[in-house]
Amino acid sequence: MSEDGIVIVGAGQAGFQAAVSLREGGYIGAVTMIGNEASLPYQRPPLSKAYLAGKVDATGLFLRAPAFYVDHHIACETSVHAVSIDRAARHVRLSDGRDFSYDHLILATGSRNRPLPVPGADLTGVYQLRSVVDADRIQAALGEAQNITIVGAGFIGLEFASICAARGLSVTVIEAADRPMARAVSEPIGAFFREAHEKAGIRFLFGSGVTAIEGRDGRVDGLRLSDGTTCASDLVLIGIGVVPNQELAVEAGVRVEDGIVVDSVLLTSDPSISAIGDCARFPTRFAAHGAARVESVQNAIDQGRCVAARMTGHAAPYDAVPWFWSDQGGHKLQMVGLPVSSDISVRRPTAGGFAVFRYRGSHLTGIETVDSAAEHMAARRIIARGLSPTPDEAADPAFDLKSLAMGRGGA
Repeated sequence: MSEDGIVIVGAGQAGFQAAVSLREGGYIGAVTMIGNEASLPYQRPPLSKAYLAGKVDATGLFLRAPAFYVDHHIACETSVHAVSIDRAARHVRLSDGRDFSYDHLILATGSRNRPLPVPGADLTGVYQLRSVVDADRIQAALGEAQNITIVGAGFIGLEFASICAARGLSVTVIEAADRPMARAVSEPIGAFFREAHEKAGIRFLFGSGVTAIEGRDGRVDGLRLSDGTTCASDLVLIGIGVVPNQELAVEAGVRVEDGIVVDSVLLTSDPSISAIGDCARFPTRFAAHGAARVESVQNAIDQGRCVAARMTGHAAPYDAVPWFWSDQGGHKLQMVGLPVSSDISVRRPTAGGFAVFRYRGSHLTGIETVDSAAEHMAARRIIARGLSPTPDEAADPAFDLKSLAMGRGGA
């Protein structure tokens, strides 16, 4: 490669991992990360968990200390974002007017929170949680808040609800579906967490939409719901999912389809450009339709490693098993695979909690566990190896999952 080296657009988990893995793989050319936040790369999952709970401070979020980037010759351009790509000239134009040339470009642009398109969404006291700046603003506001309303019963919303309930605040969660985490987990998992959160004092309003956020003197004081009722609130968190940051690729003429489309080694339709992390749609045997866009730390890390391996002479198709986790109200939810809402669910008791096996027909598509770390580790191996115990075997506590995962059968 020429001296232009590799430019990584995005300084989140995926972009960071690609840069680190390039150096670990022996790449000696220039490596430049471009990040739109003022901070060096940091962890996002703790923002809605340990960080807001006061168990981790800002320093504890950093993926590496500042000296690491200097020592490993990784240039970090902060507080700036890429505005265009000139594919013919192979350079990226930044928001401050500078151009960065590249031999290869890695798009690790991530995703952004989906906005709630209703009047009043811009009132003071209405928040979304994506960055450490967001978390700090919310933390400051919680000191004076009494009535918390969360729009969306997904992972972020319920993790935040747990934090607020632990502080003794009044918490209401508004969800258009009929159960928590409806798009992500099985009915048994959703029912368990609904009961756990309700025992903690959290109120749910299912089958409800928000038609307006109302305020007084520019500050939120309530929400109007689709049934005409109102919900008093002095702090609102919007958590209704994310959308991929794919506009840069669209404008450059790179193929997109709910994410930047990549092949098995994470190359886009332009062989000089890769895409990784939340923004990338990739082929995978774990998805019902053969391709997926996965929003998880695991996927970001593994794809960062995969693209770096390819660029240091060790190309291999991306085939990492997808897994996720969420900490809510003292319970740990862990998930493996990519099941869909129509999959059949089979519940299995464990020593610490329970597991749910998800089936599409007779084929196992995913395993969810609550407070069951050992079963989760076995589940990773089972899904990765493409094994499929029968529903009767999965439900039988005497069936040995660990032996099956280790290739010794389950009897």
